[in-house]
Amino acid sequence: MKRKKKIIISLKILLIDNDGMHLLVKIKINNRVARMIVDTGASRTVLDKNRIHRFVKENNFEKHDSLSTGLGTNNMESHIAEIKKLEVGSWKLENIVLVLLDLSHVNVSYGHIGIKEIDGVLGGDILSKYDALIDYGKKQMVLKIK
Repeated sequence: MKRKKKIIISLKILLIDNDGMHLLVKIKINNRVARMIVDTGASRTVLDKNRIHRFVKENNFEKHDSLSTGLGTNNMESHIAEIKKLEVGSWKLENIVLVLLDLSHVNVSYGHIGIKEIDGVLGGDILSKYDALIDYGKKQMVLKIK
């Protein structure tokens, strides 16, 4: 039986109005740094359709068949984009398909409390597949890679 390699990724805690917090992780998408919120309750990893052009040159994205819900919205039209390379710490995924959503409402809210814009949300599809463990005390996340 093959052992899984552990990848340790640093997290930053963003305080939300002294009443809550979000976890921020910096990853690389096509060799450019992206700011992502770690969201264990999000079913999918998504990128902001308004910020995707920082990472890909493509302008025409395929419409996703179903409407997305969550992230403080009702139903939202979504698109999909193929990302050539996504890096989380020293771990790399190639040719991964991610969902694009309009996250402007999230970034507007962050702007009101002095937090820089995010590029997306790292969700349950990746977190569960790689057995993510979050250690709040150490401000790190561990992924187990085959």
